[in-house]
Amino acid sequence: MEVRHHLSDDLLSAYAAGTLAEGWSIAVASHLALCPSCRARLAGYEHLGGQLIEALPAAGNVDAAWDLIKARVGTQYKADATDVKSTVSPSQCMSLPEPLRSYVGGDLAELKWKPLGRGAYHIPIKTADKETSVRLLRIPAGKPVPEHGHGGRELTLVLTGSFTDETDTYARGDIEDADSDLVHQPVASPDQDCICLAVTDAPLKFRSWIVRLVQPILGI
Repeated sequence: MEVRHHLSDDLLSAYAAGTLAEGWSIAVASHLALCPSCRARLAGYEHLGGQLIEALPAAGNVDAAWDLIKARVGTQYKADATDVKSTVSPSQCMSLPEPLRSYVGGDLAELKWKPLGRGAYHIPIKTADKETSVRLLRIPAGKPVPEHGHGGRELTLVLTGSFTDETDTYARGDIEDADSDLVHQPVASPDQDCICLAVTDAPLKFRSWIVRLVQPILGI
C-alpha cells in the first residue's frame, strides 16, 4: 500500500540537521523506513546541506551554519520522488521498522503489551530526552480512541491496520502530525487492530472526565 501522509519539511530538515529530540527522531526514522518518497526528500536535504557547508568560510561557526542550512533547506529544496521504488520486501510488510524494533526489544509477535482499558493496550518506550513521550498503541479493530485535543504536537505513525479521524484515513506508513488546534477521535478500521507509534510533547486533552481521572496513572 502506498504511503499517502508524509513528513513535514520542518521535521525532515531538522532530522537532517540532527536537531530533533530523540522521541521525534524515532518517529521520523521509522516513517523513513516505510516511505521511499520521504527517503528521497531526506537525501535531497542532506545533499543540499553538504553543499551549503562546503560554501561556508572555514572559520564559520558550526551552530550558525546549521541555522543557515535549516533556513535555506525549507525554502529552496523540493524533491521529485515520483520515480522512487520501495525497498521493503513482502516479508517485511508486517514487521516493525528499525530503529523502533530495537527500542522495544523485538518484533510484533514478541511484544508484551500493558492494558489501557476498553481492549486497548500500550507499550511505553524509554528515551533519554526530556521533551517527548513515546509509546506504541494497539487499538482494537473497529473501536475508537477517546476524543481528545492536544497540549502540543503529536506524531502518530501507523504500523499495522488503519484508523480514520476527522482529517482522513491513515494506513501503514502514514504519519499524522497533529497540533493544539486539532480535536479528533481516531477509530480503528473494522478488519484488524491498529498498532501505532505515538510521540507527544504534552499530555493529551481528553473530553471524558473519566479518562482525565485515570490519565495520570496511565501516563498519557
